[in-house]
Amino acid sequence: MRLSGEDVRGFVQGLVTNDVMGELPVWAALLTPQGKCLFDFIVWGDGDDLLLDCQADAADELMKRLSMYRLRRPIRIERDEALSVHWSLNGDSPDPRLPQLGSRWLGPATEPAPGWLEHRLRLGVCEGRAELGDLLWLECNAAELGGVSFGKGCYVGQENTARMNWRQKVNRRLVVIETDTPGPRTRVDYPELRLAVEHRRIDDLGGAIIPDWLGAALAAPQDAD
Repeated sequence: MRLSGEDVRGFVQGLVTNDVMGELPVWAALLTPQGKCLFDFIVWGDGDDLLLDCQADAADELMKRLSMYRLRRPIRIERDEALSVHWSLNGDSPDPRLPQLGSRWLGPATEPAPGWLEHRLRLGVCEGRAELGDLLWLECNAAELGGVSFGKGCYVGQENTARMNWRQKVNRRLVVIETDTPGPRTRVDYPELRLAVEHRRIDDLGGAIIPDWLGAALAAPQDAD
């Protein structure tokens, strides 16, 4: 999705969870006022324009939501059909969420490379509305994966997100588990991979894939002053 026009960075900066005024790309989200995830995306720069690398079947709804906030600003929000997302295990454009995800870049539209879904899930990284939708952004492991800036100005959902971080009260986490049988906490099941995404309390993570980046966060003290 391409955003172009007057002060595009300033417009997006006031809406999303990450700082888009500095170096790009960054992973970010548009939240509800309560701090729950509506859409996640990676923000890229292209000259004076911004490009949002988002879930394809969520793009139209995301454009409508952004258009609501645009009001009368001279900003265009449209699909850029000439571009698509590319990835490989090796390269010099690391995914902004986690280097182990491999290299990610935008280029001429082509068919997507296979293998991304399992690679991402095995690293415990979740994305898209089915996996993240309507969960508190910090419960989606946004802080650990660089999806939020606690030093930028206000954005939609900032108050509750900042409060959770300050109080160190992230009591639930989105995790990937290996299973043949989805359970009541399963948000998305991938039977062909024998993997599922679940939303669990941090004291009930048995059987979950706990990569190093998440293990470090879980080991940190909770309920800090």
